[in-house]
Amino acid sequence: MSLSPDHTDTGEEPEMRKTFAIAALAGSMAVTGLALSPAAAQASTHSTTTWGKFFSSDGKAYTFGKTWKNHGKVFTKWYGVDKVGGKKGWVWFEVYQNGHWTRFNKAWDGKVAGAWSGRGIKKVYTFTCWAGKFDNCGKKYRIY
Repeated sequence: MSLSPDHTDTGEEPEMRKTFAIAALAGSMAVTGLALSPAAAQASTHSTTTWGKFFSSDGKAYTFGKTWKNHGKVFTKWYGVDKVGGKKGWVWFEVYQNGHWTRFNKAWDGKVAGAWSGRGIKKVYTFTCWAGKFDNCGKKYRIY
């Protein structure tokens, strides 16, 4: 019994059921695909930490940048700023990598951009100095 006035009993109902079944199956596949895609996408994405401005203790130099992990490798892109001429700014990085600490630095005059990366990194700290490697050093910050 149908409420549609132009419906005749010609066997159209089984065909309609097939159509609904196909639509339901396609809908459930779409929902399943949506449910799986965030997990799959998360495996390949990376989270970026933006850090700085981290000043030297006298405020004459500072560094800032970003650190992120992608496919098991940690990347850091950093920028340093101080007055051109005169004494240099220094950035220090302390990295806990493969079970031991590594420490390295970079000096600059004016403005500079630098980058580094590595595998097996668990922690990264940075601080900024001015006028010498160990002079006028600012606070140490964890950036990863």
